[in-house]
Amino acid sequence: MSDFSQAVDRCGTWCTQWDYVADRFGVDSLLPFTISDMDFPTAPCVLNAISTRLMHGVLGYSRWQNPEFIGAIEHWYATRFHCAITRETLVYGPSVIYMVSQLIRQWSAPGDEVLIHTPAYDAFWKTIEGNGRRVLSAPLTQTALGFQCDMNALEARLARPECKIMLLCSPHNPTGKVWRRDELDTMAALCARHGVRVISDEIHMDMVWGEHRHIPWSVTGQGHWALFSSASKSFNIPALTGAWGFIAQEEDRNAYFQALKGRDGLSSPAVLSLVAHIAAYREGAVWLDALRDYLQANLCFVAQQLNGAFAQLNWQPPEATYLAWIDLRPLGIDDDALQKALITREKVAIMPGYTYGEEGRGFLRLNVGCPRSKLEQGVARLICAIRSL
Repeated sequence: MSDFSQAVDRCGTWCTQWDYVADRFGVDSLLPFTISDMDFPTAPCVLNAISTRLMHGVLGYSRWQNPEFIGAIEHWYATRFHCAITRETLVYGPSVIYMVSQLIRQWSAPGDEVLIHTPAYDAFWKTIEGNGRRVLSAPLTQTALGFQCDMNALEARLARPECKIMLLCSPHNPTGKVWRRDELDTMAALCARHGVRVISDEIHMDMVWGEHRHIPWSVTGQGHWALFSSASKSFNIPALTGAWGFIAQEEDRNAYFQALKGRDGLSSPAVLSLVAHIAAYREGAVWLDALRDYLQANLCFVAQQLNGAFAQLNWQPPEATYLAWIDLRPLGIDDDALQKALITREKVAIMPGYTYGEEGRGFLRLNVGCPRSKLEQGVARLICAIRSL
């Protein structure tokens, strides 16, 4: 079993979060709590499987359509979400965002609208606009019961003739919202009614806390839909690349595979990614549950420290993800002034909420996927920066 309190030096490993923090924040050598990877080594079973495969020595072309890989995903769905998969709908790709981008091109034309719930993961904005489509924002509202979607307002947007796709983030990044079954059923019915196709990004599906439960879109989806995920977040292996998912309709799958193999030349997956996924989904459950306990304790620590320093915040941990979406609006602090204090005075990098759209102003997104000793430093510096203002 891993010791998640043990710090690992990631500097000098070409690490985006540590070595290239200046790309986003303009300054080197900041203590980072930024992009959503973790500072923990992956599960020992994954490292052992990779090591064994490397000892074979031959790293040639491979295929993902093998019984071990497909069976591992089937096993994970059965044991973690208590539902079955439809094997013939399974697809593979180099990353979730690549797969999302491909279906946006496949299911819409330049100038069409793609609906997202905002605030939204910044890669969603970039992928939609980078493909010449337009973002159609469906703002989430923060209530005493958590973040809520106004279904009447959502339907008005889905009814627009320009709206072709709903890009769902489930669980939602950055708010950490877990979509309830009734919400998913309503959205599925509305999308079917208005001929809107659905892409569900479920990469954070394993990081759901407390009594909340992740329900895959495949349980409720209707018509033309796709679900994409990966072990990359849960087991901290994004550098291996590799993602998978389900595309419901055969003609949609065929068009996806034609683009993947014919246009983009991606006919062979990264074999170490296949090995890692199989090991994670077959042998990694105990390790993941221990990690989940550690991350939940980290989120509770953030709440304890922030609320102890600023009682008016009354900040509560999210329903899902290891990303603390912190509402600082009760303190009336200017976003830019806070970022300046964090970067220049406290030497810490924490994602400003406006990275995720206008609805994110007044928030911060702090990644707690790290040893407690690092988190203690980060939260203390955040509190000092707030007090300085």
